[in-house]
Amino acid sequence: MTTALDDATEHQGRARVALNAAIEAGPSHAYLFRGPRGSGKRVAARAFAAEIVAAGAPDPDDARRRALLDPSPHPDLVWLAPRGAQHLVDEVRERVIRASAYRPFEGEHRVFVIDAAEAMRDESQNALLKTLEEPPPFVHLILLSSEPEGLLETIASRCQPVDFAPLPAEVLEAQLAATGEAAGASPEEIAAAARLAAGDLGRARLLLSPVGRQLRTEAEACVAAALADELSGAPWQRLLARATAAGEDAEGAAREALEEESQAGIKRTVKDIADGAKRAGRRRRTEILDLGLELTALWLRDLAALAAGAEEVVFARDRLDVLRAQAAKLDPSWARAGAAAVQDTRRGLDLNVSEELALEALFYRLARTA
Repeated sequence: MTTALDDATEHQGRARVALNAAIEAGPSHAYLFRGPRGSGKRVAARAFAAEIVAAGAPDPDDARRRALLDPSPHPDLVWLAPRGAQHLVDEVRERVIRASAYRPFEGEHRVFVIDAAEAMRDESQNALLKTLEEPPPFVHLILLSSEPEGLLETIASRCQPVDFAPLPAEVLEAQLAATGEAAGASPEEIAAAARLAAGDLGRARLLLSPVGRQLRTEAEACVAAALADELSGAPWQRLLARATAAGEDAEGAAREALEEESQAGIKRTVKDIADGAKRAGRRRRTEILDLGLELTALWLRDLAALAAGAEEVVFARDRLDVLRAQAAKLDPSWARAGAAAVQDTRRGLDLNVSEELALEALFYRLARTA
């Protein structure tokens, strides 16, 4: 009989073995689930946490059931996710560090999950260090990170690592088709989303949404304009506008959630709410713009593959006719160099350069060399 943990790690063999062994032997005090976005870390963490709080509980089945709910009403499972670009220092102190001193409400264990742990500021990580070094025997911490290099070495070294690999495209494709999330999409579009998502189920879902479809179209239009040397319409501005709109939506949603929490009794000032909402908006805007540029690089990658006669490795299988037409008289070395230039631009945006100027320079550079 399979458990929720087995199901959660079905496509993550190494993690499945490690976590089942931990349950069998007795869980350690701290774990670092590390791997790319969309690889199943959150689902696995919830299932693992459910097994921990169920152990020693008066009613293990009921404890496990409540811990598996999202959000979970179980009082011995605390799940901390950043509201914006970073975890708030006060939340880490109150909900994890200080709360970990209290004994379990129901059973024998308490579990604290810190989602996107790399989003903790150094101040939060340093404050958490003592809890990691000398936790009460009933406390178990699970840190989730898609960018573990953002964690201090002192934090990472005190956690047992559990590695998650990118999900294969075939797995993403099957999950999208099986859950009805791809309603209205052709088999070719589902296959393309699964391959363009780089192992991230959440990204695959986004690519099949109206926002994702529009983003793909706008990225492809930028490359087409560069190939035709017709950049007077500044097509990159549509990428920026799409990112800005997504950021505004995220800011509004975050503000509403923070205001609801404030009305429910969680102490937050008007400034806290405004700052948290702005951070969420900036984070979403950055994510969508970066995805737009990544889709641009992947389109160029597909052009290079087709121009080199390797159609079987093309990702955008739903756009083969357009790709074939563009690649017919194309030097594959131009497309490869273009993809590298896009990646350089993505890295440059991390240095707070002007986004509009960076994108303008990128596509004019592509047009001059096409």
